[in-house]
Amino acid sequence: MPGSDVRFPSIDGLRAFECTARLGSFERAADELDITASAVSKRVATLEELLGTALFTRSGRVLSLTAAGKEYLAQTSNALAMLAAIPLHSRAAQKTQRLRVRTPPTFARQILVPHLESFTLAHPGVELEIVLSIPYLDAGTVDADVEVRNGETNDPLMHDVVLPVASPALLSRLPPMREPADLSHAPLLRTPLEPWTPWFRAAGLDWPEPSQGPRFVDLGLTLEAAVSGQGVALARPTLAASWLKAGVLVPLLGITTRPAGLYHLVPHAPSDAAQAFADWLRPLCAKLSEEALAALSGNA
Repeated sequence: MPGSDVRFPSIDGLRAFECTARLGSFERAADELDITASAVSKRVATLEELLGTALFTRSGRVLSLTAAGKEYLAQTSNALAMLAAIPLHSRAAQKTQRLRVRTPPTFARQILVPHLESFTLAHPGVELEIVLSIPYLDAGTVDADVEVRNGETNDPLMHDVVLPVASPALLSRLPPMREPADLSHAPLLRTPLEPWTPWFRAAGLDWPEPSQGPRFVDLGLTLEAAVSGQGVALARPTLAASWLKAGVLVPLLGITTRPAGLYHLVPHAPSDAAQAFADWLRPLCAKLSEEALAALSGNA
C-alpha cells in the first residue's frame, strides 16, 4: 500500500490533462469530455497545484507541454489505459445484471442447463452464474439470488412421482418383473434423497429400507448407476426423461408415489433479474412435468 505522504490526483483531473495534451487546447478537450473549457482549465490547474509543477506553458491560446508534462503524460496515459481496460468500468458491463442461481446438481444437469438458452436469449442483459449445492453439506446463509431446493414444500416447481427403473441389460439377467415382490431378485440402488420405503408402502410391501449395496448422495449418480446396469433405481421421470426416451432405462411395475422431497424455489432476491428467472422457470418445470407424466402413461 502507498505511504501516507502520497497524494492521489482525481481521475477527472487526469482525464482533463491527458485530453488537453492530446488535443492541444482546453476547448477541444471540453468538447470530448462534454464539459466547459473553463472546467477543463480548472481541473488541470488543480492537478498542477497538487503536483507542484507546471504541465503546460501557455502563450495566449496555445498550449505546449513542459518537460515535466511530457514525462507525466506518458505515465498518465498508461494508468488511464489500465483503468479503462477493467471490464467493470465499461458502461456495457455496468448495465449487465448479474444473477447467481444455486441448484442441486441433478436438477441443474437434467432440467435447468438443457433449457437455459431460452432464458439467456430472452434476457441478454442478465449474466447468469450457476452454482451447485451439495446435499447435507450446504447449510446456513446462501450467497445466491435464486435458489432451487429439494425438500418439503407446498409450492413445488414440479409435481413429481417416483417409480422403479432399470436398464434392459440388467433386466435380461433377472427373473421377469411382473409384481412388486419380484424386486427381491434385484439389487436396489440406494440414496437418502430418494428412500425406497414410501414406494414399498404404495406397492403393498412391508419391506424395510434397503441396507446393502452402493449408496449415492446424488440423484444423478444413482440414475447413472442404473443406466450402467448396477441395480434398480427409484427415479423421477422428469430427471430420467432423456434416459427413458432413449430406452437405456425402462420403467417397472407401473406403481408410482410422491417423492420424499419436491423441487421448489426459496424466496429470491428482490431484483428484476431474479423475478424474471423465477417467472421463466416455473412454467418450464410445469411443462416438463406434464410431458414426463404423459410419456410415462404412454409406456404403461
